[in-house]
Amino acid sequence: MQRTLAALAFRDFRILWMGAFASTVGTWMQKVAQSWLVFDLTKATQVGAPLFLGLDDFLGQLPILLFTVVGGVIADRYDRRRLLLGSQYAQMTTAFVLAALVWTGTVRIEHILALSFLTGLAQAFGGPAYQSLMPTLVPKKHLPNAIALNSIQFNLSRIFGSLLAGAALAAFGTAICFGLNGLSFLVVIAALLSLSVKHIKPEHKPLLQEMHGGFSYVKREPALIALTIVAFLTAFLGLPLLTFLPIFARDVFKGDIGLYSRMMAFSGAGSVVGALIVAWLGRFKHMGLTLLIVQVVFGMLLAGFALSRTLWLSELILFCAGITAMIVTAMTTSLVQLIVPDHLRGRVVSIYMVAFRGGMPLGSLASGYAATFVGVPVILAANGALLSIVAAYFLLKSHGVREL
Repeated sequence: MQRTLAALAFRDFRILWMGAFASTVGTWMQKVAQSWLVFDLTKATQVGAPLFLGLDDFLGQLPILLFTVVGGVIADRYDRRRLLLGSQYAQMTTAFVLAALVWTGTVRIEHILALSFLTGLAQAFGGPAYQSLMPTLVPKKHLPNAIALNSIQFNLSRIFGSLLAGAALAAFGTAICFGLNGLSFLVVIAALLSLSVKHIKPEHKPLLQEMHGGFSYVKREPALIALTIVAFLTAFLGLPLLTFLPIFARDVFKGDIGLYSRMMAFSGAGSVVGALIVAWLGRFKHMGLTLLIVQVVFGMLLAGFALSRTLWLSELILFCAGITAMIVTAMTTSLVQLIVPDHLRGRVVSIYMVAFRGGMPLGSLASGYAATFVGVPVILAANGALLSIVAAYFLLKSHGVREL
């Protein structure tokens, strides 16, 4: 246990971890409620709910594709804590606005899409700052453990957030979920204000020159290019599973919001187990080889979930898929952070984040569009098969990942 929780021994990391956990519980409550709200508002439209679910996810992540690299340069130039505070204030505001729209009964699908874009814009600048700040809170030898523990808080919050959302939706409706998410940002704001980390102001070069420096470094590191591709394809092909869970809950298994939140909890519980495994392992030999093998298994589980029509089996597959997806993403992120020097961390990590965070909305949008022709289960099964093929390719050809 001491080995698994090693990074929590450091005060600043522990404070940020607890603040982020409270805030992310609220974020997952909003995600569950928002997906269900989008589904309800658009299920009777001509284009159908799958496309709007994918579009909502795409617009929420589009600013990350457009502005995260700029956010990475800014994270290397300015106080990362202040950037994070600004991001939290902006996200808190959008949550409260959505709560008010739902509470007054005036919410429309275009409101949700616009607020998703604004939230993503705040995350485009807050994300690189958070990822760059975290390695400064623990010694380098504990960095993989810190990244895994960060994944644990993210997925523990998914379990609690999903279950709380299901209960709150049934008792009070969707507005309460958005309001509670807004309040949850106050906790992480308080945590950020209490950090003792000091900002060291670096020398500034022109913005485009610093952006070019980040791209040049990635270009010189074949392993970084390969890891970025692996991250993108994992998100593009694998993570749309979560986007389309409302469709499986209602249309395939004839359930309601309670079943949807339970399925989200199974996926989140698996992710916590996967993160615990990575936290316990820490830095070890053959991390690259291990993540590729696990990615093959993740693709197979994704296809199995798409084809399953037995509820208990689908929930078991969701749990196992959560384990494998988390092992792949946590190990990939750890390897990227270990390779990159601190003075380039914001820029290089932002490039990685564009690939990883951008993969899911692009995949959701593409899969949602294709699903209007052949159905969601067929698309997810094809995605799973492709994901395993991609992992097998990197196992055979390596490109530097297998040797890490």
